[in-house]
Amino acid sequence: MQGSVAPSFGDALRFWLKLGFVNFGGPTGQIAIMHEELVTRRRWLGEDRFLHALSFCLLLPGPEAQQLAICTGWLLNGTEGGIAAGVLFVAPAAVLMAGLAWLYAAGGELPIVSAIFQGLAAAVVGIVAAAMVSIGGRAVRGRVAAVVATLALLAIFVVGVPFPIVVMAAAGTGLALGPGRLGVTFSDEGPDRSPSLASRRRRTLVVLTVGLAVWWAPVLAVVALTGPGSIYPQESLFFSQVAVISFGGAYAVLAYVAHEVVRRFGLSPDDVVAGLALAETTPGPLILVVEFYGFLAAYRNPGTLAPAVAGAIGAVVTVWATFAPCFLWVFLGAPWVERLRTNRALRGALAAVTAAVVGVIGSLALTVAANVLFNDVQPPARSSRRSPGPSGRPSTCPASLSGRRPSSRSVGSGSTSRGWRSAAGSWGWCSGSCARLSRW
Repeated sequence: MQGSVAPSFGDALRFWLKLGFVNFGGPTGQIAIMHEELVTRRRWLGEDRFLHALSFCLLLPGPEAQQLAICTGWLLNGTEGGIAAGVLFVAPAAVLMAGLAWLYAAGGELPIVSAIFQGLAAAVVGIVAAAMVSIGGRAVRGRVAAVVATLALLAIFVVGVPFPIVVMAAAGTGLALGPGRLGVTFSDEGPDRSPSLASRRRRTLVVLTVGLAVWWAPVLAVVALTGPGSIYPQESLFFSQVAVISFGGAYAVLAYVAHEVVRRFGLSPDDVVAGLALAETTPGPLILVVEFYGFLAAYRNPGTLAPAVAGAIGAVVTVWATFAPCFLWVFLGAPWVERLRTNRALRGALAAVTAAVVGVIGSLALTVAANVLFNDVQPPARSSRRSPGPSGRPSTCPASLSGRRPSSRSVGSGSTSRGWRSAAGSWGWCSGSCARLSRW
């Protein structure tokens, strides 16, 4: 499918704003929505270009769905399009998460909110399944790609191989086999936004300088205003570190984050699980859970500020430190990768990565479906390892879910949220990595 003429900035802006309010379903659901809207329905991008951008974003640290929005926004409308897409992808969910974090910290009751968003869980299963069918039907071209996708699904869902290793193995397979064996075709669709080599080098230096300044200048300003002894420097440094090391999506790093926010900021395991529950059932990237943690940490360590004001500042600092680097990674790499879109070796590697992603989506579909459709999912008999769960007691891992029916108790500052089914499922998924990551 050939992409049509790029939309006007106004048309694209309205789409990105709408997407910010409806991007439920985690990264795969969000990618499915973008694919349906940008490729199938609106035809602003062609299939080949969309999958190429997706493969590139999967290799970057940070939330891949938001980075795909930034990259496709850049492809459609240049730098301003990428900025608008990335900001609007996160902003509505960030405002919602800040409000829910305040309700939680202030002792408000969230059962009604939880029930509303839990009602969307069944729809999420359908969204993820549709993503697997839609993207898989186009990305898996031939038997070799189908084998790569199947092996990726088994590696993640059955064996528990970390996602970055699956991606690297797929990329190596694609380099070895070449694009032809993976069914890759070469097209020349759409305007080429990649400048000449000399211009790209100058642009890289400018983007790096401006990007680092934009990333750190607001953080340093907050530190200067609140003092180096406040909690905000700790939050900015820690969550900036998370932004740099979070390869493989949110689930690959959330176990480490969960351990560290308890150790560094004094949050409780119940706080960790409540944040996961809210992040899973609200729009926006799953990694937005860090905003919840940043708000609570500052709310409970306000210094001379009112707790609500301190929490709001902590949330803003956390969101900025986590998501600002995403723009830097995309704007640095996208022109180079776009220029190499016709490079056969790179296309082979990225085609294999995309096929592996279909397997990853299948794994997520199975996990989400099991967590939504069944009250209790027991760990497989093959696994007998134990690692600390959110309450400090041993829990079975790595690939098990511990789905439970929602608790009737409220999720206030002194109540528990272990009964929230989606959060328990997430912890079961993440806990297998916690013992390894906590040694960082």
